[in-house]
Formats: sequence, C-alpha cells, structure tokens
Amino acid sequence: MPNIELKAYQASEISFVNKLESGTRIELANKYSYNVGYSASNTCKGEFSIEVADKTNASKFSVKVVISGIFSFSSDMEKERIHVESFKMLFPYARALVTTITANAGIPPIIIPTIDIESQSIYKFEKPKE
Repeated sequence: MPNIELKAYQASEISFVNKLESGTRIELANKYSYNVGYSASNTCKGEFSIEVADKTNASKFSVKVVISGIFSFSSDMEKERIHVESFKMLFPYARALVTTITANAGIPPIIIPTIDIESQSIYKFEKPKE
C-alpha cells in the first residue's frame, strides 16, 4: 500500500461562542469541509474545517476549528487515496480540539462522531490547463 505521512499540523482558526443561559437545551448541527492542495515534491496541504453550532441559533452557541496539515506521499498514490488517507490522519486532531475546548469551557464536552470518509463522495475540481 502506498505511503502518506503527516509532517506537521496546526490550528489556523479557533472560535467559541457560548451565550446560553444556564440549563438551556440545544440541538447541535455539524458542518465539515476538507480540501487538499497539491504542490511539487509529492507534498500537499490538507485543511479540515468543522463547525458545531446550535441548529436554531448559532449566534448563541458555536465552536469552529480549522486545522491544516502538511503531508508527504509516495509518487504512485492516486489523489483520491491521498485525500482519504490525509483526512483520516487530520480528523482526530480536529475532533480532540473541539472536545478539549468545550471541556475546558466548563460545559459538557462535545465529542464529534467519527466520519466514514470512504463511504462519502469526493468531489474533485481541477483547474483548466492554460
């Protein structure tokens, strides 16, 4: 199986809003996006964004995290496989960060459910050649 390696990652955006009254019940909605940009030398940058917010009033409660990772991969890997494998490596960091933020904010920690990316459609947009 071809190799992919996470070389580095960083959180580029973290936002947290909690303006709920004590005892307020909310229903959460999750929004995700993941994109991969390729560069020379068999490297790429993956960017994972997740936002968890109150379905009816995101201005009262929301958590948003954007994490970027730099990956190296073997030259024989297909881009779809790179996309899936890099997502699998970066997702746990974003998931843990959301849980840590909410736990340290003095509210019940939010644990993002796992995502089976291999069962999802991957949309591929290529720039036209000039």
